[in-house]
Amino acid sequence: MAAVNPGDSTATPAETDVLIVGAGPTGLALALDLARHGVRALVVERADALFPGSRGKGIQPRTQEVFDDLGVLDALRAGGGTYPVGMVWKDGRRQGEHRMFDEVEATEADPYAGFALMVPQWRTQEILYARLVELGGGVAFGRELVGLVQDADGVTADFASGPPVRARYAVAADGGRSAVRRALGIGMTGETVDPAPAVVADIRVSGLDRDNWHFFPPTGPTGPADGEGDKGNKSDKGDKGGKGRKGGGGLGGDFLGICPLPHTEDFQLAAGFSDPSTEPDLSLDGIRKLVATRTHLSADDVTEVRWASDFRPRAAMADRFRDGRVFLAGDAAHVHSPAGGQGLNTSVQDVYNLAWKLAAVLRGAAPAALLDSYEEERMPIAAQMLGLSTGVHRGEVRRGAATQQLGLGYRGSALAVETRADLPEEALRAGDRAPDGNRAGIRLFDAFRGPHWTLLTVGTDTEVPELPGTRTVRFPAYEAYGTGVFLVRPDGYVGWAGESDGSIGSAGSIGSARGLAEYAARVGVA
Repeated sequence: MAAVNPGDSTATPAETDVLIVGAGPTGLALALDLARHGVRALVVERADALFPGSRGKGIQPRTQEVFDDLGVLDALRAGGGTYPVGMVWKDGRRQGEHRMFDEVEATEADPYAGFALMVPQWRTQEILYARLVELGGGVAFGRELVGLVQDADGVTADFASGPPVRARYAVAADGGRSAVRRALGIGMTGETVDPAPAVVADIRVSGLDRDNWHFFPPTGPTGPADGEGDKGNKSDKGDKGGKGRKGGGGLGGDFLGICPLPHTEDFQLAAGFSDPSTEPDLSLDGIRKLVATRTHLSADDVTEVRWASDFRPRAAMADRFRDGRVFLAGDAAHVHSPAGGQGLNTSVQDVYNLAWKLAAVLRGAAPAALLDSYEEERMPIAAQMLGLSTGVHRGEVRRGAATQQLGLGYRGSALAVETRADLPEEALRAGDRAPDGNRAGIRLFDAFRGPHWTLLTVGTDTEVPELPGTRTVRFPAYEAYGTGVFLVRPDGYVGWAGESDGSIGSAGSIGSARGLAEYAARVGVA
């Protein structure tokens, strides 16, 4: 891929609305979403090209919904696949299939439930990058951040080479060792999930079929390591919650798994080590020795190591997600154990939450106070997902509905305004994810798709006001919503919910009308 030319050094810094530091999935998804909103954004990346590894290969159902909205899901499906059923090996013999995921059925409201998409991270990035370029964006590669200062009006970033950049806002999407976070002096609080190292590598290997995910546990079928997102298969009813070994399906112990990557000749190798003092050898000879020691394959069966990385699983979160005009997102804000596949998915949803808010403030439609809701909404979610990832790694939580992230929401947010009283416990409320539905020739996800708000009436002829830049949709009665009026945010969550009786704009419901109008102005709708 060709890098965007950063230009030659001049005394006057380049200017943009939003500077995004880091061109991983987080930064690319943010730039893409901002481009849909018409916001000028510059992505800078210290490396000379996009990340080359498969690391974060799992795309959860909720993230698939996000990528559907961003216009990249079809490409991801074409370049990815479903997770293969596990095959446990011992002494060169197949011991049987291993399924460690609780079954979740897709429904009209949750059409992607139960289907975890496996796409190598490098391919996800290529697809996001291509879509960004289609929308007129790009990435300036070879730009290493060395300094960041901010004032009341914006942020100035300096780089090891090339001119400085002046932006109204900046977003750190530069990973767990974030240079932006360090420049701001924001600490990380957390714990070591496993003191022993783990290895993830992309390899070429012969002697294994591509129909199974091959598991080589040290003592039997106790659960595979899953890289960034091993889910989507049915549960193994005999694996009592995955607690048969240290790590419980993560990367602990002397476990090794080899997973075929769809539409490539590669496999992803994931291995754990029981000895914390181990220093993994990531060379071709080192990976060959690891495979030959733990499997029935010979060293020569490994023909190539295309990418490799070692790490010690950790769970940590930044002490805050915002400092003035600078925001932290993705691994710059929270780092996860790879067990359960929550890291990339939580990261993409960080920026899906942030993009529409930045756009509303930058165009002058909403007060700057709207941006306070990013930290308010995303910090509790990140903390919850860190706990979930750690629980999966330690065998305390099974993969299933919780890891698909469809049940996450913002009911406690200041942006969630529920005006109805006496709702049943199971009712959809303000702050909840807006479900899909397909009735009377209308698919809700099609109606929501795009950077606009949607004013949705369900099972009612209630008159509603016209709101600028908002799509009004009338939908027949539907159990996933009940009945009512719902103002759906650009990121697919219900912002405001009201009664279905009468007319929101009528004299008898002036309070509801005023409340909706005030809410719309506060969030940049009107």
